[in-house]
Amino acid sequence: MDLEPKENSELLTKVRNAELRSAEIPKPETNGNVRGNNDEFARGPPDGGFRAYSVLVGSFLTNGLLFGVINSYSVIYTVMSEQLKEQNVPNFESKASLVGSLAMGTTFLLSPLSGVLTAVMGLRRTAVLGGTIAASGLLLSSFATDHVDILCFTYGVLYGLGASLAYTPSLAILGHYFKKYLGRVNGIVTIGSSIFTVMMPPLMKHLIEDYGLDWMFRVLAIFTFGIALCGLLFKPIPLLVIEKPLNEDNCTSLIKTIVSVEIWKNKKYRLWALSMPVALFGYFVPYVHIGKFVETFDKVYNNVPIQCIAATSGVGRLVFGFLADKPGIDRILLQQISFYVIGILTIILPFVNSFAFIIVISLGMGVFDGAFIALIGPIAFELVGGAHAAQAIGCMLGLAAAPLSVGPPFAAYLRRLYDSYTLPFVLAGISPLVGATLMFTIRLYRKPGNQKRQNRDNNGSSINGKSSSNDIEKLSGSGLLQNGGNHHDRMVNTSL
Repeated sequence: MDLEPKENSELLTKVRNAELRSAEIPKPETNGNVRGNNDEFARGPPDGGFRAYSVLVGSFLTNGLLFGVINSYSVIYTVMSEQLKEQNVPNFESKASLVGSLAMGTTFLLSPLSGVLTAVMGLRRTAVLGGTIAASGLLLSSFATDHVDILCFTYGVLYGLGASLAYTPSLAILGHYFKKYLGRVNGIVTIGSSIFTVMMPPLMKHLIEDYGLDWMFRVLAIFTFGIALCGLLFKPIPLLVIEKPLNEDNCTSLIKTIVSVEIWKNKKYRLWALSMPVALFGYFVPYVHIGKFVETFDKVYNNVPIQCIAATSGVGRLVFGFLADKPGIDRILLQQISFYVIGILTIILPFVNSFAFIIVISLGMGVFDGAFIALIGPIAFELVGGAHAAQAIGCMLGLAAAPLSVGPPFAAYLRRLYDSYTLPFVLAGISPLVGATLMFTIRLYRKPGNQKRQNRDNNGSSINGKSSSNDIEKLSGSGLLQNGGNHHDRMVNTSL
């Protein structure tokens, strides 16, 4: 009679001890998601509050500091090309532009690495590491201003590596704190690069004229270290909370979560990601060469066009960020339109013979440049969902790295060969037109009644707490949805 109660008591004790041991297991971050049963994290994105707005400010400053420096490279390019010309360096224009294009290209090329590191280290540690490396690259560049080959490494590669590690988390973290207004939040964050691109050229020009190129890099290094401080704010809220502790049986699931292959099984994402490198081949050409091009009209105000692009780009990012949140809005179509307009205006640019008209074109390019930038995050969340957004953004940018790096040096080579910017700007404008046209193939895989825009939230997750068949399929493929047993015992929250 006493045996049965004793067995039940021992079994209950074992269960409680197992629970205590599982509670002591650390909760590793995977793709920015924390595993564990925590009511604080089970509520989903807060869409407000001190932490959410702190993340918003941190992402804003990260984007501003990074791309304010990268987009203002035309100031450095003008000085460096003259410096190399005096040194009788062959192909001096191409070598000077290569330094800046390497920084942009490396930022995008290593974005897949950044996506993987966010899965291994977490969003916050990856962003802090990126800011530290970027600041170190600028500091080292200050000691190599007379050596273009060293600058290709310190500024082009090292700074680009740091920018890459910081940039992807600054976009991916937004989906952890905002859902209803994710599009406009992305717009606000990406305005940072526009505002800083307006401020940076005159500041950089002043520092170069008064203190030299070396001290300009040192001042920028101090500013850039602020990115590491901003990264401390990027504490993720988990996209998936799982009560089941990690063990040997689901190590395969962990690997699949860290290095996601699911995004490449998504045909719409695959077509979008492969169209973007074509569209971006000529994207960075105006940012590098427009200052030199404008010198034929006005040497004093040669930095004004790039500031105009930056200023209206901020407006475009905010406006199109708001539009992206509207029900029924086709975000990919908006991005296509932006590429078409940018391409046409870039083709028109070399045929203009008036400085005022160049300003008008620059203002127009800026608006739709802002549209393209603001829509990257929302489109990625829409196509693959929040759980894979970081790697989706990183892989797309990685594919675009080579075209972005090759474009400006190739334009400089054609400029020297033909002594004209006509052919370089025309080719730079054609690539966005071709890329935007290729995006129409995405619509071949849109099935009626499937993944309707009005039935999904902004993070690529179904509303009302219900998972679509595609969401269930993704979870099953990543090993996060287990077969057998009660689902509520294994999964607490499946939405962002």
